[in-house]
Amino acid sequence: QVQLVESGGGLVQAGGSLRLSCAAAGRTFTNYAMGWIRQAPGKERDIIATMRWGGASTYYADSVKGRFTISRDNAKNMLYLQMNSLKPEDTAVYYCAAGIASITANRNDYWGQGTQVTVSS
Repeated sequence: QVQLVESGGGLVQAGGSLRLSCAAAGRTFTNYAMGWIRQAPGKERDIIATMRWGGASTYYADSVKGRFTISRDNAKNMLYLQMNSLKPEDTAVYYCAAGIASITANRNDYWGQGTQVTVSS
C-alpha cells in the first residue's frame, strides 16, 4: 500500500520555524515529482514547493521564496519542508503529494493526510 505520511505541523509564533516531514512508503518515488501543497481556511489549495525526487529541479511559490526550503533524503524515502520566518498567512493544512508527471494543486497520484500549521501573530 502506497502511503505518504506528513508530520511536523503545529502552533508557532510569527517569525518562528517548523520543519515538515513526509514519509513515503509502499513504492519507489525516484521518477516522481514530489511537493507540498497547502490549503488555508476558505481558500483553494496552492502549490508551495515541488521537486523531482531524483533530481535537483525545484519550484517555489512567490509567497514562500526565500523562507521555505524543500529537500529530500532518497535513502530514507523522506521529503521535507523547512519553513522559516513564518507569517500568520502561512496558517494552513499542508499536504505532501506525489505525481508521475508533475504536481498540481488538486490532482496528484498520491496524497498525504495533511498536517496543520498555525502561525500566531
